[in-house]
Amino acid sequence: MKFFRIILFPFSLLYGVIVALRNKLFDWKIIPSEKFDIPTICVGNLSVGGTGKTPHIEYLIRLLKTEFYIATLSRGYGRKTSEFVLADTQSTALEIGDEPLQFKKKFSNLRVAVDGERARGIKKLMLEFPSLQAILLDDAFQHRSVESGLYVLLTDFSKLYPGDCMLPSGSLREFQSGATRANIIIVTKCPEILLPIERKRLSDEIKPLPHQKLYFSYLKYGNFVSFHSDNQNPLAKEYYFDRNFTILLLTGIANTKALEYYLKDKVKNLIPVKYPDHHNFSKEDIYNVQKIFNNIAAANKIILTTEKDAMRLKSPEFSELLKSLPLFYIPIEIEFHDKDKEQFNEQIIQYVRTNQKHSNVHTK
Repeated sequence: MKFFRIILFPFSLLYGVIVALRNKLFDWKIIPSEKFDIPTICVGNLSVGGTGKTPHIEYLIRLLKTEFYIATLSRGYGRKTSEFVLADTQSTALEIGDEPLQFKKKFSNLRVAVDGERARGIKKLMLEFPSLQAILLDDAFQHRSVESGLYVLLTDFSKLYPGDCMLPSGSLREFQSGATRANIIIVTKCPEILLPIERKRLSDEIKPLPHQKLYFSYLKYGNFVSFHSDNQNPLAKEYYFDRNFTILLLTGIANTKALEYYLKDKVKNLIPVKYPDHHNFSKEDIYNVQKIFNNIAAANKIILTTEKDAMRLKSPEFSELLKSLPLFYIPIEIEFHDKDKEQFNEQIIQYVRTNQKHSNVHTK
């Protein structure tokens, strides 16, 4: 692996220089960016996926939705079109993407939109909903044509951006210097118990600037939910753990390490079946999974997938193939360590409260 990273390093350097030049053109105002008179919170990362953007967006939705009139705006990765689409209860993953569909399924009254051009999407949302009080921008850290009011940068505990390098030899989309745009940095997927000495080590490695707040979050796994009924009161996951179930783990996400680590010591056998991030499943994929599952020599066995993957599996073309399979998905939420929750909530709410303006859009 180290050999290939060395071979690919010149390409990483070239790609990094191109991205850095583009960023400088925005910094120097040679390429204009638009700033909007509505609070916009951008949640993103420097790396290519796997840092937990979706559960962090959902955390922000839960935090803000009771007090403010909010919307989410995503690119809609994996959908077939790029124009503006406002989600409704009949939307599919092919129309709006898996993550926006997940937002809409979980928060039916939330305004969920997708647009390949974020600036256009913000304008359309403001036109459609003049009373909007905040917009959450999903995975828009590198989308420099929009200047957000608040930037939240996520970095994985097991692969911090200071120790990574540019694509293709690493996983960074831009040089580490891009982190200076962030107002908030969250180290995600931390252990549930995080010692003060570990917090200090992480802080020393990231070296947040004076204008940046550093927080630490971890994942909380919910009970297994039946794919077929979306049961609101599912059996506790311990039911499957205590009975030594074998789990076929079906995923199409960027990083499965945290989920596999969580499950591996709790079940009799864990059989991962992995596809690329945002993979659009086919009937052949379903047949393959069915074959692997049928060949598992265990009395107690189920198929488990992520909530995001479940959005793509809900296609009508799979309903007949999947209806006989014991398929479940596992919801994920995030929680903050120590006093980080209180301080993070206060910073977010204070930003939205103090930036309630509805006037014209201006180009910088």
